Amino acid sequence: MKIVRIETLRLTEHPNLLWVHVFTADGLKGTGETFYIPAAVEAVIHDFAAPMLLGKSVFDRERHWQNLFSSANFFGYAGAEMRAISALDIALWDLLGQYAGQPIFNLIGGQFRENIPLYNTCVNTPKYLDQDGFLNQPGDLARSLVSQGYSQLKVWPWDRFAPQIESARLAGPAGWSAMGPVGHYLSPQDLRQGLWTIQEIRKAVGDKIEIAIEGHSRWDLNCALRIARALEPYDVIWMEDIIQPDSPADLRRLVQETRVPQCVSERLFTKFAYRQILEQQSAHIAMIDVIWTGGITESIKIATLADTYHLPFAPHDCTGPINLFAALHLCAALPNAMIMEVVRGFCEGYYLDLVDRPVTIREGRAYFDFGPGLGVRLRPEVSARKDAQIRTSAVDPSISK
Repeated sequence: MKIVRIETLRLTEHPNLLWVHVFTADGLKGTGETFYIPAAVEAVIHDFAAPMLLGKSVFDRERHWQNLFSSANFFGYAGAEMRAISALDIALWDLLGQYAGQPIFNLIGGQFRENIPLYNTCVNTPKYLDQDGFLNQPGDLARSLVSQGYSQLKVWPWDRFAPQIESARLAGPAGWSAMGPVGHYLSPQDLRQGLWTIQEIRKAVGDKIEIAIEGHSRWDLNCALRIARALEPYDVIWMEDIIQPDSPADLRRLVQETRVPQCVSERLFTKFAYRQILEQQSAHIAMIDVIWTGGITESIKIATLADTYHLPFAPHDCTGPINLFAALHLCAALPNAMIMEVVRGFCEGYYLDLVDRPVTIREGRAYFDFGPGLGVRLRPEVSARKDAQIRTSAVDPSISK
């Protein structure tokens, strides 16, 4: 199976998402995805990656990964280069699965489990105003999720008290407009106000649902320790990225000086970053984002690395539907998968506008009823939309755009 064409697709309606299609001479098409500053990733795919992949065999996935990474690593292993590698790697796995007539999880090692529990990240969507819910009516939000069978929710009740920036470009469906500089002071009143969300959830549903705290790397270490100590009586399942994950030593202080488990981090890229975190005992849960950290190839290695420390991994998805399906293949095949992130409003909303099938969810669990490859495709009409921007690189220049 030779790679003959690579196509990228962007939509104005979803300004942070990028899809890539890899075509073979056999007529197969593999799909990948990534998220954030898609024009930069598009340029990396066509100007850097495509010349290295066109005309090559799909089967040589590991060689392609290493060649792309070693070339891009000259500039550090993050940024648009890593997102491009991630999207392309997912598309190559999709092609291999289609060629073999098997879902990707069978190529990884077979099906380890029949389903995986889900947790809901509480962002606002047209159907569910979950972020407004945890800020204003957390009890009602918790009861709604319990009624749907969810075993965990994730909230960020202290983000609003950190320094803020506003950017229309960042204000995607995941609510990235909340991002901003690190906060160095948290007043007692604001600490209590954030804690109120947790208290109200516990009052409403008790221990019927686990509570995860998202930090979005908004606080310095001292503020993070204050928040963690205030949370200790409420037995939260984890605190995630409450500080920036660039210092394993600082993260280790959170592990050592509080009783709140630490989840780290979709902001880390490749096994090399996770190695430092795990070696220094700086996390309890490895959070992997497949479309940022190197695709399925690298995610398998990170999950296996975590397993050698007797730790679980929990895939991240607050971005796009292909990411969710790719992560679910990891959850199906790898023994130390803990739980999968979803946004219920995405799964019941705009994901269905983009892909040809929903994730099968029953009673707060996802089931792995996938066909060959990823088992999901972008709807054909997506590429025909008026707001679609398509760029192509091909072996035959006459079909390049």
